[in-house]
Amino acid sequence: MCAEYATFGLAPAVRAGGVLANGDYQLHRDFVDFIVDGRPLLFQLSDLDAVSPLASDIPPAIFTAQVRALLLEAEAPLPGGRYVIYGCPECEGIECGAVTAAIDKADDGSDDFVWRDFAWQTDEHADLELNGYHGIGPFRFRGAEYRSALQSLLDRQEPAPRRVLLIGARVAVLAKLAAALRTIGIGAEITTDAADVPADELRTYGAVAFGRAVSEGQRAAVRGAFKRAGVDVAYVDGLAPIIPLLVAQIEHALDRSPLEQRRLTRLVAADGEAGVEVSSTCRVQLTAYRLDRLYRTHTHEVFDDILEPGKHRIALDAKATKGESFIVARTTDSVLVAPMAR
Repeated sequence: MCAEYATFGLAPAVRAGGVLANGDYQLHRDFVDFIVDGRPLLFQLSDLDAVSPLASDIPPAIFTAQVRALLLEAEAPLPGGRYVIYGCPECEGIECGAVTAAIDKADDGSDDFVWRDFAWQTDEHADLELNGYHGIGPFRFRGAEYRSALQSLLDRQEPAPRRVLLIGARVAVLAKLAAALRTIGIGAEITTDAADVPADELRTYGAVAFGRAVSEGQRAAVRGAFKRAGVDVAYVDGLAPIIPLLVAQIEHALDRSPLEQRRLTRLVAADGEAGVEVSSTCRVQLTAYRLDRLYRTHTHEVFDDILEPGKHRIALDAKATKGESFIVARTTDSVLVAPMAR
């Protein structure tokens, strides 16, 4: 099969972590995705929950080795000159399944690189007939463009911090929130005043989350401290003392990937309906959280299905959204939160 030229690029991406409706935890992973012809390659693989081998939380030596391998400066890790393109976000074992491809130099003597024979593997040998992605590739990348993109990673700056500063009056809620964030791989600290925190420490935070009881004066003081330190952070106004909801808000705040490279791009909730917009075919899960008159939390999984690209209106169970309620929309790479408007 003749490989057609395609553009090659890289962009920051996220595998969204969170506290799921059934109480399970899902790890947060930051990684670099492959952009082929202006679109994330991962989006062409249906609704795959996976990350590239260029993850920000792996040791620098391993990260460098992964880049060198994609440049064909190291031996292929799998038989047949095959390389892992996407793997399990929870572990490093190929037993969980991985998307692999053969990577070669073009056979016409040019400096071009070719990615071909994409397949799903669960052991060392790929069965292209049974598990091949027959509609994807082969892709031919111009050598200069390909090398430049990957070489830039070797001189990369440190990724944006994944630590969160939690500020609020309800210490018990903050402690539970911090524990949940740490479980999914996001650092969290609790304070009541950031005025005396050294600037170097403030620079380690990527977001600040305020509880509902924090006054506007306190919020302004915190923002002032970060501004004086020259730190650009995301600010989160906690919607309710519901741990999975707050985790979802913080996940969204920490997501610095380009909007055009996310699957989930919009969520609104009003009058018993959710409006959802997705950029590619993917599985979307909607969870409703509500507080009753005694401030007890009720959780309802209200939607879980595959959606085609575009805008969708989804009717929600009236029982799940009465009173003070909130909707969390989740795909593998994105999380959005919206209060239910009346």
